[in-house]
Order: sequence, then structure tokens, then C-alpha cells
Amino acid sequence: MMTYFKRAAHRYLLFAVMLALFVSSCATVPITGRSQLSIIPDSTMLSMSFQQYDQFLQESKLSNDSNATAMVRNVGTRIQGAVEEYFADHNMSQELQNYAWEFNLVESDEVNAWCMPGGKVVVYTGILPITRDETGLAVVMGHEIAHAVAKHGAERMSQELLVQMGGIGLSVALENQPEETQWLWMTAFNVGAQFGALLPYSRLHESEADYLGLIFMAMAGYDPNEAVNFWGRMAAESGGQAPPEFMSTHPSDATRIRKIKEALPEIMNTYYRPQ
Repeated sequence: MMTYFKRAAHRYLLFAVMLALFVSSCATVPITGRSQLSIIPDSTMLSMSFQQYDQFLQESKLSNDSNATAMVRNVGTRIQGAVEEYFADHNMSQELQNYAWEFNLVESDEVNAWCMPGGKVVVYTGILPITRDETGLAVVMGHEIAHAVAKHGAERMSQELLVQMGGIGLSVALENQPEETQWLWMTAFNVGAQFGALLPYSRLHESEADYLGLIFMAMAGYDPNEAVNFWGRMAAESGGQAPPEFMSTHPSDATRIRKIKEALPEIMNTYYRPQ
């Protein structure tokens, strides 16, 4: 019986410590103002992002399709400009001051794309048949960049560090459990299926990224109405079978499309600037 109470007390103490850590580690999502868990300093996130991004590029095959690569970089640069303008308009430029934007197209059949902290973006060639053109690509890149600037990946990484490693610092986790920590990082940012099951974004994250992505693509001069068509094509891509990697963590359903349609009048009236 005493052993039972000791274990119960230990669990309670652990819970109390984790709760205190959670409360003391709340941050605010740039743009939306939502409270989020953040136990990793931005400087640490950026440093690891740049390192992991360079490592990924070294281990991956960049596309030799010069036209497609130029399209990815053109869309990325326009979305970057929109993000920087939006943050400046809302007196938040300091949130982007250490970004080092980069846009690359990687040769892969995966239907996927992602953005690490600091503006490190990768698009897989496997998604290009579904995006079809620059505007479709702007839907994807705007959405992924929105995840990054809203710090959704950092939030998921913090959650996993708290749950799986007891809330230890990222530097300590890297030193003591480097393989597990790298797995957490790669899955938090959806970097390749070879790292195992991806950590799904919550519906809240998805809604934020959808809405902000619409704003960014509209400010960059892309028609946000194309988002409805793109997500419809993503839904059809599964064909009743297992969904592609991109869709598995970015649910494309009637609810998402309905919410996008509801947001479009505001986006078109407030942000759309045809080029």
C-alpha cells in the first residue's frame, strides 16, 4: 500500500512540474494572438532549422527541372514579400529579423511540401501535378509558410518534448537522445516519410494556416479562390485509398473547403491585389 501511495505521489509531483512548466512556457502566436506552448527559444529553433535544412539538402536530390525550380523560387519570393509586408503592417517585423529565406524543389514522388523555422522551404516534385500552376503552388507554399510563421512546428516540438522527454531543453535532448530528438524534429515539420509516422497538425493549426495562407497568397497577387480548387484536387487524389503524405497531415475535407469559402469574401476585399 505504501508503494502505491509513493507511486501516486511521484505521478502527482511529475504532473505538477509539467503543469507548472506548461503555464510558464506559454507564448503568443504571432498574428492571431492565440496562446501556445513554447519551451524552445526562437534562437535555438532557427539554429537547428538551418542545420537540419542543410543536412536534408545534402541527402536529397534537387530537381534539375530549371523551369519548375524557377517557379518554386518565384512563388516563394512573392509569398515572402507578402509575409514581410503583413508583419510590418502589424508592427511585428522583429519576428522575422533572423529569417534566412530559401526555396528549393526536391526530386521526389512524395506529394508533400514543408517550411522549417526561418523560412526554409522545400517543395517535392510529386505535388506539382496537383498544384498545376503558380497559383496552385501559391496555395501550398502560402499554407506551409503560414505554419512556420505561426510557429506551429515549434509548438508541436514543445508538446512532444514535454510529453516524451519530460520537458527537458532541446539542447539537452540533442546531447542525451540525439536520434530521438532528430526524429521529433523531422516529424514535427513533416520532413519525409522515412522518419516514421508524421505528427498531425491539429485542426486549429490547420485553420490558422489555411486563413493566413490565403492572406499571404492574396497579398502576393495570387487569386485565393484557387485554394478551393486545389484542396478539391487533393481530396480527389486519394481516390478512396490511403491519402498522400501531404494530405495525411493536412486534412482536405468538406469542412476545410467550406471554411475557406467563408473566408474568401474578406480576403478578396481586403488583401487581393492582382498583378
